[in-house]
Amino acid sequence: MHLQYEDFEKIMDIGIRLSTEKDRNCLLMTILDKGMEITNCDASTLYLYENGELKFKFMKTLSKGISRGLDGEVIDLPPVPMKEENVCSYAAIHREVVNISDVYASRRFDFSGPRQYDSLTGYHTQSQLVVPLANNENELIGVLQLINAMDEEGSVIAFNEEYEIIIRALGAIAAIELTNLSYVEALKAQIYSFVEALTTALEKRTPYNALHTRNVEKYASLLADYITELHREGKCEKTFDPARKEQLMLAALIHDIGKMVVPLSIMNKATRLDTRLEKVDDRFALLKALYEIDMLQGRITGEEYGAVIRDLESELAFIHEMDVADHVGDGECEHIRKLAAKRHIGEDGSVLTYLTENEAECLAIRSGTLTLQERREMENHVVMTSKILEKVQFYKGFSMVPKWVGAHHEYLDGSGYPKGLKGDELDLETRLLTVVDIYDALVATDRPYKQPISRPKAIQILKDMAQKGKVDLQLVEWLDEALEKEEQ
Repeated sequence: MHLQYEDFEKIMDIGIRLSTEKDRNCLLMTILDKGMEITNCDASTLYLYENGELKFKFMKTLSKGISRGLDGEVIDLPPVPMKEENVCSYAAIHREVVNISDVYASRRFDFSGPRQYDSLTGYHTQSQLVVPLANNENELIGVLQLINAMDEEGSVIAFNEEYEIIIRALGAIAAIELTNLSYVEALKAQIYSFVEALTTALEKRTPYNALHTRNVEKYASLLADYITELHREGKCEKTFDPARKEQLMLAALIHDIGKMVVPLSIMNKATRLDTRLEKVDDRFALLKALYEIDMLQGRITGEEYGAVIRDLESELAFIHEMDVADHVGDGECEHIRKLAAKRHIGEDGSVLTYLTENEAECLAIRSGTLTLQERREMENHVVMTSKILEKVQFYKGFSMVPKWVGAHHEYLDGSGYPKGLKGDELDLETRLLTVVDIYDALVATDRPYKQPISRPKAIQILKDMAQKGKVDLQLVEWLDEALEKEEQ
């Protein structure tokens, strides 16, 4: 039997498939299946070289309907030690193809294992072709063992020697691709370790919203999986294959890394005044003392002193109330303006204001805890995230991460920051990150400046934002459905 044109054509197709396969298990299965197909054999075993031994990865016997290891199943057989009396180990040690026409007639190797297997199963092992899988640096990856070549009538025959070079070439291509996949996996692991380190540092930096990054990753994964499920059901054109989702997850983990440079006084600002409130309390205590001195020295009457003390206590209670209020209205802002104008003038002409300009500005914040300048510094974390990621050489499979992360505070109507991007300028992944980022901020339980709200209320807020053209309504609805399904 000689090689035909169709054999070479088949080999070319296999080489192309191996070079484009990105899944390690699929690549290994392709080696086994195509090796069997080329040589028309009945059975095969694929071993991987790990920790100085050959470990069973896949086993297949067509005539017995046996197929093991295909679904990640661990084959519970002891690994093969690297001893030369074993044919697979010999092939691996010497990087040599071994062709045995009749196992039972051969005295070259110890075939007690196949004979024992045959006696237990009723199978008859006869011919073997054992091929080492070594890459272009001669590093051993594993061994492919092909068993019982068959002729056109289905009778077991010896493996055609002409196939040896073809199977060896197949093994070499596969080994190189496996090595390339290992390099890619190592690159991914390196990037993930870098991201995990930065994320951990960010979480440890502040006790507030420490879980935010992990939650955004969780919600992004949930939503991506739900979209993929809808796609499989024919209900959605969008989908997230493993590579796309992997890139999204990395973006979720690193989306707030720029907060590493935001001052803690802003990051940890729990109320409008935060640590400034203690200074206000001390100042009001001083004001009481100063007015008491004024009374004792006769500059004000006892009645005037009583009135001013009552006013101080009332104003301080108002300050404490405004410090933690959900919202500050026009009336309260006007009151704060007038309060900031109040002052005590000492006998020597010294002036002590009830509130500093900055304290008044903080108290007059309509909602939240940050002043306009503080908010700008907080929003600058997106710019800093982009600048940090510019210094990272991302593997090409993660090349979109900086773009998605740098735009996760943009809105569809262009009113977001930092660049005012809108509409089609925002990828699906960016829109998704925006939605889950806002959702977690709304339902978060570790924010000292706000109470968490329920899922339905958070979703309604997002829907209201969508109606105003801020976020993607479809993604909000899918997130709601995914969360509801998870709770069931």
